[in-house]
Amino acid sequence: MPPARHRRARGVRTATAGTAAIAIGLSCLVLSTAGAQAADIELITNGGFESGNHLTGWTCPPGTTPVTPADHPSTALRVTPTGSDAGECTQTVTVKPSSTYTLRSEVQGPYVYLGARGTGGSDPSTWSSSTSWNNLSTTFTTGASTTSVTVYVHGWYGQGAYQVDNVSLIGPGTPTPTPSGSTTATATPTPTASTSPSPTATTPTTSPSPTATSTGPGLPKHLLTGYWQNFDNGATVQRISDVPAAYDIIAVSFADATATPGAISFTLDSTLSSRLGGYTDAQFKADIAAKHAAGKKVVLSIGGQNGTISVSSSASATNFANSAYTLIQQYGFDGVDIDLENGVSATYMGQALHTLAGKVGSGFVLTMAPQTIDMQSTGMEYFKLALNVKDVLTIVNMQYYNSGSMLGCDGNVYSQGTVNFLTALACIQLKGGLKPSQVGLGVPASTSAAGGGYVNASVVNNALDCLAAGTNCGTFKPDTKWPGIGGAMTWSTNHDAKAGGPIAGTVGSHLHAMP
Repeated sequence: MPPARHRRARGVRTATAGTAAIAIGLSCLVLSTAGAQAADIELITNGGFESGNHLTGWTCPPGTTPVTPADHPSTALRVTPTGSDAGECTQTVTVKPSSTYTLRSEVQGPYVYLGARGTGGSDPSTWSSSTSWNNLSTTFTTGASTTSVTVYVHGWYGQGAYQVDNVSLIGPGTPTPTPSGSTTATATPTPTASTSPSPTATTPTTSPSPTATSTGPGLPKHLLTGYWQNFDNGATVQRISDVPAAYDIIAVSFADATATPGAISFTLDSTLSSRLGGYTDAQFKADIAAKHAAGKKVVLSIGGQNGTISVSSSASATNFANSAYTLIQQYGFDGVDIDLENGVSATYMGQALHTLAGKVGSGFVLTMAPQTIDMQSTGMEYFKLALNVKDVLTIVNMQYYNSGSMLGCDGNVYSQGTVNFLTALACIQLKGGLKPSQVGLGVPASTSAAGGGYVNASVVNNALDCLAAGTNCGTFKPDTKWPGIGGAMTWSTNHDAKAGGPIAGTVGSHLHAMP
């Protein structure tokens, strides 16, 4: 068996190097576009919102109205998001497999998103935030079996109204007939960034209902996630049954790579087993079952600092999905955690995760733990992956440690180990397309759990309060409140136990008491 892998203190990036890398990442916020081919046609029905009751061909939330803005030459659509609905309008369009399409629109307003789901590849999404009318444009290529995609435009939770006009999808297809009649605006679910390949794969994220109280199947509104170490590195050794009840999701660290590209395996560490007096596979499985009975979820974490698993092709994506599903069936895991710190492919890992979600079904749990540099902009591959699998994503717990200084959503540089660092970087994800329920704060349980970035449990609670209610902020105070903020994560339950349980006791109790 290969030696157990675990997280070790990494070198801290300097503010200068980190900021330089960020500047490069921020330049990728808007995806590149490509011109349409000569034989391409317009596929959107009523993209100018002029036909019927102006909504013909579209599904939009109640209250959507046609307007004639003084600063715009034609009729546009005005949509007002709410605190629990991003105000999404959608249209499903017939497309051809293995074909390239260009999606465009004119928009105005705070945080307007344009994209497409179900493309069979990397689902595109782009956005802007402007008081003036501006153009959004992106491209995508359909998969080999894709025959329809869903085009969407939406604003953001609790922000002001946005306006949209001249939505266009150019590419190979059959011309749409001239629209007639009318379509009534209907309530639409909370927008997602992509579509799962199976109608049985449900969305483990906040329900579109304003009364939603769960961020996933059988989970509370605010989650505490903890990594359980399948090795002994000096922290308190634990059985799964030793993990405190405050932890809603337990991430078992880690899966192992195999000789087959993309495929994974898992084996209980023999040294850990010996330290625990002979912890067997049967006992491990029984402990997972007991956690299920208590309403908890257990996922298998893929990666870690020294993880070498790579999903970089369709074949390796299939291998990943098949091997992960085998382990889920064998041990009773509820899903997987993606903690790859050596590069990801949004396209192929997205393919693998959608396939796995379709196999597991409605109980699938998917968590992620990217590094801070990976989530500085929507152009970063990890961020693109999160948006690509948003429809099956439970929560992203970015590692707010071992980082150095990074840019916040306001463009200022913040140092790790502060409430400002937690809130200003979380703001990037919250405004970049993830649902509030899909954003969590990943922190080390103690000073010995990471090379830098440790914060006291009270600081974590302050950051959660700041993001949810605008209280207990540092000098950075977000211009938006996200009462549905997803929660917090720690590396690890073992380090937390050794430190006396500040994460489970202080952060866990605070999360579960939040409205």
